[in-house]
Amino acid sequence: MFRTFVRSTIAVVVSAFMFAGVVQAADTTPGPDSGKQFFPIASYRVGPYAASGASIWAGRIDYYRYINEVEGGINGVPIVWQECETEWTAEKGIECYERFKRGLNGAPVSAYFPNGAPAAYALSDRAAVDKIPLVTLAYGRTEATDGRVFPYIFPVMVTFYSEASAVVNYIAEKEGGFDKLKGKKIATVYHDSAYGRETLDPLALLAEKYGFENIQIPVADPGSEQSSQWRQVREKKPDWVFLRTWGVSTPVAIKTAQRFGFPADHIIGDVWASSEEDVIPAGDAAKGYLALTPYPAGADFEIHKRLKQHIIDTGKSDLRDTKAFGSVYYNSGLVDALISVEIVRQAQAKFGNRPITGEEGQWALEHLKLDDAALDKAGFLGLVQNLQLTPADHEGGGAVRVQQWSGSNWNLVSDWVQADRQTLRPLIDAKSAAYAKEHGITPRDVGTN
Repeated sequence: MFRTFVRSTIAVVVSAFMFAGVVQAADTTPGPDSGKQFFPIASYRVGPYAASGASIWAGRIDYYRYINEVEGGINGVPIVWQECETEWTAEKGIECYERFKRGLNGAPVSAYFPNGAPAAYALSDRAAVDKIPLVTLAYGRTEATDGRVFPYIFPVMVTFYSEASAVVNYIAEKEGGFDKLKGKKIATVYHDSAYGRETLDPLALLAEKYGFENIQIPVADPGSEQSSQWRQVREKKPDWVFLRTWGVSTPVAIKTAQRFGFPADHIIGDVWASSEEDVIPAGDAAKGYLALTPYPAGADFEIHKRLKQHIIDTGKSDLRDTKAFGSVYYNSGLVDALISVEIVRQAQAKFGNRPITGEEGQWALEHLKLDDAALDKAGFLGLVQNLQLTPADHEGGGAVRVQQWSGSNWNLVSDWVQADRQTLRPLIDAKSAAYAKEHGITPRDVGTN
């Protein structure tokens, strides 16, 4: 879903930076919806990723309808939303942001979810200028974890670095302990793009720490032919494969792995290779396949029971096919919606029960806390990990669950697997420091938080 193909994005980013300096901080023009909270949805219902996008937006819209119709809004503040089609491109992603940043009919924006790495990268500098936080859940700039350099960007919940650490921790658990990793072989078959290359540095660090052999095998976009890559896998005989593909390259990888004799139950897909859309096209070859996810599939969580009663069974769902209720992508939309609502709710605790601005949303994100009690109240216990963000830490989570494909559905096979964020942090700090130097940014003093 959220991938960066840098060559096509650089020109857009450069042109955006050329006039970023003349953009004024966004404000909200008074209007008929001034008493409401606006949640813009940068969607992609057309184009190559529309199949996954439709379920994501349905999850978001269903939750917003539930909040409005069942809970009476966020502490009495109604939600208003509107979509803007991005086609998952930087150009249209910027157009949608510019259209929405000043709100809708007087309803302000508390945070913006660009829903695509090309747009997220292109909007990086604008966020601080416009004072509108960008939330990139499970994608985007890993270095934005460092809030000292990126005060308005929030890679909430899990970064690609945390994914790399979590997969190593899960493998260690399956092998009987970290000491058992020494001498093992872990191969990463990855999409040869900025997204795919994001885990090169953390895996190199973890391989040095634990003594496993770190094998890296790139797959050129679009990844519709992978015989040479899986021939390498067969020759190198890794114990585990970490699969970091995207779109068509995921089912192709799973089917090709079977053809070359590598067992599916020793392949662990990353967050963007963990949906029904990734495994169903692979047929029987996907049975036993494992995948990481910060929003597991399933419709048995409390929030699904509430949505089924009030939204699904009453015919108010945005889903065209309710068979997708509880799918990975539907649940990812629910989690996006939860975070957007909680930003407002937690900002209201400080600023009052009214619509929240971008600056107030930024404060809320830097103090966002979701513990078991809060998740249980919202109906998301088990579906969402505990989160605690600070001005210095814009990720706040760093955990995933592992699910396994049975041939017809996903089953959870782990509790939350936590990344070793303390080990990863020096890599993140070095990357953010380099960004600050390149862009002439003086890091904020945020104390020890």
